[in-house]
Amino acid sequence: MYSEKVMDHFTNPRNVGEIEDANGIGQVGNAKCGDIMKMYLKIEDNIVVDAKFKTFGCGAAVATSSMATELVIGKTVEEAMKVTNKAVAEALDGLPPQKMHCSNLAEEAIAAALEDYRRKNGEAPNEAIDCTGCCCGCGHSHGFEEDSEEE
Repeated sequence: MYSEKVMDHFTNPRNVGEIEDANGIGQVGNAKCGDIMKMYLKIEDNIVVDAKFKTFGCGAAVATSSMATELVIGKTVEEAMKVTNKAVAEALDGLPPQKMHCSNLAEEAIAAALEDYRRKNGEAPNEAIDCTGCCCGCGHSHGFEEDSEEE
């Protein structure tokens, strides 16, 4: 069911925790399955120098959070903004269809943390992100339809 990479990132997650002096923090949740992801970013000179996460959820949610942090560290803000749910899933050698919503949450958590950073630096409107956190609830197309199967 799960790839070796998914199992590795679930059993040995990278970058777990929080960054005390994070300058970008984003939290998203999925009402359907109860997964909650909080992403912390430390950005210096427009480069993501550190990323950590705290996730409450299933193994796929933990794995996608872990992989998402690995994908953004070392990237510019602009490059990190382009990390998609597809990129997260592909980096994990795929996810079962009913778990793709976890990669959506990872993309949304990155976007929320980057938006927080941009807002704090006067680069984005100072308004709350209106995202329900449930697969495309933020109005962005993530390339996948929400699966109708229950957990």
